[in-house]
Amino acid sequence: MVEVKNLTKCYGDIKAIDNISFSVEAGEVLGFLGPNGAGKSTTMNIITGYLSSTSGTVTIGGKDILDDPKGAKSQIGYLPEIPPLYVDMTVEKYLEFVFELKKVRLPKKEHILDVMKQVKIDHVAQRLIKNLSKGYKQRVGFAQALIGNPPVLILDEPTVGLDPKQIIEIRNLIKSLGKKHTVILSSHVLSEISATCDRIVVIANGKLVADAKTDELSAAIEGERKLLVEVQGSQSDIINAIKAVDGVINVKKSRDTGANSAEYLVEYDFGADVRKDLFFALAGASCPILGMKNSQKTLEEAFLMLTTGDTSALMGGKK
Repeated sequence: MVEVKNLTKCYGDIKAIDNISFSVEAGEVLGFLGPNGAGKSTTMNIITGYLSSTSGTVTIGGKDILDDPKGAKSQIGYLPEIPPLYVDMTVEKYLEFVFELKKVRLPKKEHILDVMKQVKIDHVAQRLIKNLSKGYKQRVGFAQALIGNPPVLILDEPTVGLDPKQIIEIRNLIKSLGKKHTVILSSHVLSEISATCDRIVVIANGKLVADAKTDELSAAIEGERKLLVEVQGSQSDIINAIKAVDGVINVKKSRDTGANSAEYLVEYDFGADVRKDLFFALAGASCPILGMKNSQKTLEEAFLMLTTGDTSALMGGKK
């Protein structure tokens, strides 16, 4: 649905974004993650046609944003970081204005009412936008992006400045929109990305540094996965049994947990799932498993490593 190829934007000698490439499939919710100043908003503005690129291409539904801007933009609903609201209008009149501006060919009243119900603002339709709370203003921003039922929604920092209750409401709204639209969500808030997105693209200093499913990001960065396994029995028997399992890279004792039990750190290949084989191998060695859990880096640790190169985060702050 959306394809970005070798996108570069220069301001003089400064590269705001540097040779970025990624694609978004229909129905996917993609998180575009990076620290402030990484180039997220620049990328969003180029994808939506608000900025031109120095080089590279962006296609929306097969239409190039530069060669066919009208065709490409007709497929996009855009919510910038600051919603483009005319605050002296009522909610309904503003959405009617957006409807006319976009030259939408749908039944006006029915479509606008449907959009307002979708984002739960139909009960404030006759209120002036300036009298709404920030959360409701954000919902009006979502509504203008949805006018015309565009297949692609691009949301730039959609929860900035909202209180915790409003953030939860907006996250739930994004999840529901993801069922009918392809969504690109730009943010520097890790919890927001992990709670709403299927996949994460990470940008730092204008460069793409990671592209992975949300639950696999930290494992993809490591190139391996880790398990903490608490086992009862002889240390040598346990280590030999674990080492014999296909896919295991390394095993070492982490700490003693009892008189005859200890916790072991098991490293294994990315893409493998060794849990079942570990169970049978240790059962065969008469060493019962008392507990097993993942020991991969958190999303926060992965983010720090990717965007700053600060490997101390991978060690819990220890170097």
